Amino acid sequence: MRTRVLVVAPQPFFTPRGTPFSVYYRTLVMAELGMDIDVLTYGRGEDVAIPGVRIIRIPAFHWLGPVKIGPSMLKLWLDFFVVLWSIGCLIRHRYAIVHAHEEAVFFLRFLKPIFQFKLIYDMHSSLPEQLRNYRFTTSRLLIGMFEMLERSCLEGADAVITICPELARYAEPLMPDPERHFLIENSIFEPVKLARPAASGEAATRPVELPAGRPCIFYAGTFEVYQGLDTLVAAFALARETCPRAFLVLIGGTPAQVEAMRALADRSGIGEHTLVLGRMPQALAARYAARASVLVSPRSHGINTPLKIYEQLASGIPLVATNILSHTQVLDDKVALLVDPDAPSMAAGLVRALTDDALRARLSANARQLYRTAYSRPVYEGKMRAMLAALGAKAWAGQGSVVRQGQT
Repeated sequence: MRTRVLVVAPQPFFTPRGTPFSVYYRTLVMAELGMDIDVLTYGRGEDVAIPGVRIIRIPAFHWLGPVKIGPSMLKLWLDFFVVLWSIGCLIRHRYAIVHAHEEAVFFLRFLKPIFQFKLIYDMHSSLPEQLRNYRFTTSRLLIGMFEMLERSCLEGADAVITICPELARYAEPLMPDPERHFLIENSIFEPVKLARPAASGEAATRPVELPAGRPCIFYAGTFEVYQGLDTLVAAFALARETCPRAFLVLIGGTPAQVEAMRALADRSGIGEHTLVLGRMPQALAARYAARASVLVSPRSHGINTPLKIYEQLASGIPLVATNILSHTQVLDDKVALLVDPDAPSMAAGLVRALTDDALRARLSANARQLYRTAYSRPVYEGKMRAMLAALGAKAWAGQGSVVRQGQT
């Protein structure tokens, strides 16, 4: 008998940003292990094509505007409907496991004793910390209430997944049983399979030719302020004084963010040497990345490791990254060129990565070896199996082979 799982993902799933990618790969591997999965999510986003997975959506409420990254009143409104739909799903079906992503755990923790399911808390971040970082509230009372609620969820979950070492160090002391805790990095990046790829506006994106024979510095990801793209643009302008043939490619961002970044490049005097593109399918972004001479992660602050880091490690292309905790909990100077998060330091790092062939070869080889041994698909699957086995799910977390999409 196949195990039935409810995944509750309070995000616009699927859209190409951090948490939806994580939801996709967790769900993909569990489905490959033979589970029947319902994914309850927002009304926004694209359906994915994973055998054994059904998407259930709340109303979209498009007229309320886009769902931005971080806490917001819109997310609070949408989460109210996620609560109602979750109760409906739990009444209609008997789920052995409920996999709660982010804030969904706050209400599922209290539904657990009523509906008698095993609860997985997929902790992408600390919500009280997010409330501070995004300045959603400064109320000590409200933040304190969420800290108590978070602690209760960490105590009540049957398994807790954290996504990076620093978050693991924060969460584990709050758990009564450390054996319930599993550090499972978001380290796989195979192409997401959409149910209707032609329906996505991104699918209409056509390749733009890059200048032939010019070394390319490449960034792909969101264009949020904490990503440090303003510093990267300033650093690239400085680096061109030494490497005048260098070319910068930036992929990601909303249409408004893309226009703002193009304007910044023009003001910095590098508009003719910079290509700023919006969001696009993974396969097309990978084609651009394959042309890169240097990959860059210029993030200015944060704790969680960017998902792009793992793909960058595996790429065989030298990586320049800022020397902040978000990166250094995974990277060191053996696998990446670490620089301070300011324009002169980053520019010096870009120049070294473009011109020092011995350094490029050494960093690339070490990075690929690190990815293979610590973060590859088999390692990820093994961690997911261990987590599921800890829930007592031996029938489908044991020694059998994972059946991947496309296999028969």
